[in-house]
Amino acid sequence: MTVLVIGASSQVGHFLLPRLDAAGCEWIGLSRRPPAGDPHWLCGQLPAGMPRVPAVSAILSSGPLDQFATWLTNTRLEGTPHIIATSSMSAESKRESDVPHERELSQRLRDAETRLIATCASRGMPWTLFRPTLVYGAGMDHSLTPIVRQAARRHVFPLPAGRGARQPVHADDVAAAFVAALGTARGRGKTFSIGGGERLTVAEMFRRVRRSVGVATLPAPVPRFVLQLAAQFRPALRGSLDRFDSDLIADNADLESVLDIHPRPFHPDPSTWRGGH
Repeated sequence: MTVLVIGASSQVGHFLLPRLDAAGCEWIGLSRRPPAGDPHWLCGQLPAGMPRVPAVSAILSSGPLDQFATWLTNTRLEGTPHIIATSSMSAESKRESDVPHERELSQRLRDAETRLIATCASRGMPWTLFRPTLVYGAGMDHSLTPIVRQAARRHVFPLPAGRGARQPVHADDVAAAFVAALGTARGRGKTFSIGGGERLTVAEMFRRVRRSVGVATLPAPVPRFVLQLAAQFRPALRGSLDRFDSDLIADNADLESVLDIHPRPFHPDPSTWRGGH
């Protein structure tokens, strides 16, 4: 089996390639900046900067779903490869957001899912979609890693109040789900939610992140009224801050029963936040 991995240098791709090797799959990685001289890699960018794709058994994409769906719809592929891609739980969690650009993101994701499924159906290609929660684990995320690195520089860690539940999922568990979907016929034609193996409050999530920084930091509690003020003066942050008291979780029941994937609980260590680890 030969598969094309789009987003091979992403945080999911970082763990996916070794898992494909271990499973005996040949892979072709696609990246905007592939390693020089490595025949396993192609240079390309979604949606318009893609090279010609050779015949493959599957295409695995952990990149932006809307761009991937646009490319897939406009490209004739050889054969009927299995299409496996990530969307996001934001497709649902931000559907009713008070922030316009978040509602637009939710709609864009759902439209992309619909286009991908319709394209696959019209061409007889099997498909599997994953909707992960907050993904972490390779020091490449834009949510927790920047906070950790800033705290390590300043030796101060903000601890915002928040009663909402969170379920961070390790990028390696998403990669494991991709590989499981490749080998499980029952996973075809399904959309799987995928969250971490533990649900914890926003406040507890940040406390654990602080313990994993790797250097001493001064805890700086951020009361709820401060978050409310910040949301008023920084409209771009309003959606994220307003959701600190809302649950952003996933139901892993189908993931576990169909694909036998059981994501790990949230216990990060300092290596979690270093790029390339």
